[in-house]
Amino acid sequence: MSRPEAATGGRADKFYNQSEATSYSQSNRLRRVQLSLGKRALELLQLPSDRTCFLLDVGCGTGLSGVPLSRAGHLWVGTDISTSMLEVAARERGPRGTDVLVSDMGHGLPFRDDIFDGAVSVSAIQWLCYEAKHHEKSPRTRLRSFFKTLRRQLRPGARAVLQFYPEVMEDATAIRDAALYCGFTGGVVVDYPGDLNSKKYYLVVESMPRGIGGTHGGNGAGKKRSAASTTTKR
Repeated sequence: MSRPEAATGGRADKFYNQSEATSYSQSNRLRRVQLSLGKRALELLQLPSDRTCFLLDVGCGTGLSGVPLSRAGHLWVGTDISTSMLEVAARERGPRGTDVLVSDMGHGLPFRDDIFDGAVSVSAIQWLCYEAKHHEKSPRTRLRSFFKTLRRQLRPGARAVLQFYPEVMEDATAIRDAALYCGFTGGVVVDYPGDLNSKKYYLVVESMPRGIGGTHGGNGAGKKRSAASTTTKR
């Protein structure tokens, strides 16, 4: 079966149309999966337990991945390229004080610096690995635009946990390397590595202070220390 990223030529906004948004809203299976992945991302974020944090959900879709954030008492803002998905998010999650807005992560994120205590993403950033005719920028450039702005908008020392589905291992490497290039430190965590049906990939990275770590952010010292992936047996 062709992956939606390839079938639509990298057009997430084309794939996540009104019909797909309705499926997400009504499918119990999709709800369980998104809630489970959001809960695991929150766990890996390792937020302080004594205060409310302000978080970003990148590619939030209908907002299901943000539900665990709300249940834990945190506030969050969601971005997505699909207006259809965001309409569902605003309708079903909006009354709880959550804000969502349309944004193409490959163009960079539209927030001010040092605003977020952490960031999550579920099943989204792999879209940046695909060539698309409607994009003027290459996948590498789009990945770097995303991570460059994400690093600025996270407070120094804040974490980002980004779950994704790589088509090939080169995708996981490209995602990790773009994050390290832009000054993050960290690597890829793999849950259930021995089970093809349950295996999940998470990029778990930390925003370093400006001018420290990463080829783009400073002297590059952080890149060599943090290139390894981590396997988690669950």
